[in-house]
Amino acid sequence: MRKSLFDPIEIGDLKLSNRIVMAPLTRNRASANGDCPNELMALYYAQRASAGLIISEGAQISPQGKGYAWTPGIYSAQQIDGWRKVTDAVHAQQGRIFIQLWHVGRISHPSLQPNGQLPVAPSAIAAKAHIFDGKGFVPTPKPHALESNEIDAIIEDYRLAATHAKSAGFDGVELHGANGYLIDQFLHDQSNQRSDRYGGSLENRTRFLSEVLTALTKVWPSKRIGVRLSPFSSFNSTADTNPQETFAYVISKINEFNLGYLHLVEGETGGSRELPAGGNIAKLRSHFDGAYIANNGYNYELAQSQIDRGAADLIAFGKDFISNPDLVERLRRGAPLNIPNQNTFYGGGAEGYTDYPLLA
Repeated sequence: MRKSLFDPIEIGDLKLSNRIVMAPLTRNRASANGDCPNELMALYYAQRASAGLIISEGAQISPQGKGYAWTPGIYSAQQIDGWRKVTDAVHAQQGRIFIQLWHVGRISHPSLQPNGQLPVAPSAIAAKAHIFDGKGFVPTPKPHALESNEIDAIIEDYRLAATHAKSAGFDGVELHGANGYLIDQFLHDQSNQRSDRYGGSLENRTRFLSEVLTALTKVWPSKRIGVRLSPFSSFNSTADTNPQETFAYVISKINEFNLGYLHLVEGETGGSRELPAGGNIAKLRSHFDGAYIANNGYNYELAQSQIDRGAADLIAFGKDFISNPDLVERLRRGAPLNIPNQNTFYGGGAEGYTDYPLLA
């Protein structure tokens, strides 16, 4: 029987109303005082609760994990209370929502770090990247290479963040391992040049990810945990000598945790879907036994064709959800989509955030 994008699906014991996922989208609307989610954010997510699953914007697991102005955290009591407003609003609309746990690593700046310290990374190698500090775009500096005891502390931050996510009422957590942020920095051989147990071999470069997942599974049932990866993306100055080999290994290790889903950015983050020579998404997916969420540049036709072929179980939409709170219904009806206003993607208020029109 043909499966539709609008058919329900189960991930473990979690029943989703359809196979359309709202991708994690950085929108920089958290309150400047304390990086707390607020009423405007609760409205924004509630408007989009018809998605089978919402994955929240990245939430930094600690003050050190922050890389951009006005992004929300998940480490303080006030932030937990703010996220509870979001999850309550989504659940009131019968939606499901996971939080994306985020540590940016070297993609930050001393102006955003506690006590003006350097950002951290597996190795003291600067990214060719810029961050927004609330005033403008500034280049990322050469980071501080993490000591082993500092790595242990970050793993504990992930565990605490997962605990806080439960308190905030989320249905599960997604671990952000994509787009050149901290976990991704450990995985790639161009950003990780350590000589200890966290660097060198594939096993060592994957160790940090594995230890974080071990910590998360102490808090959440494994099927309420997903991981996002971007094997072939160069976003935030990411590079690997052999990404197909690296991520075949990484995904095989992830599979050992019996997680709910694997979420892949297929190609360049927010860009081309073309893969480098030797890149093969289907082969990567074959190493994972759980649900597969496909992401990057999808429209209805491509999404349904992937479901038809069994190439994906769910499809994540990003920019289309920004400008179409009722995206699920628009796709169902074949209705025209609102065009997103890129000038209001990052920061600001309701304009370009909660004021996009619904279908008549």
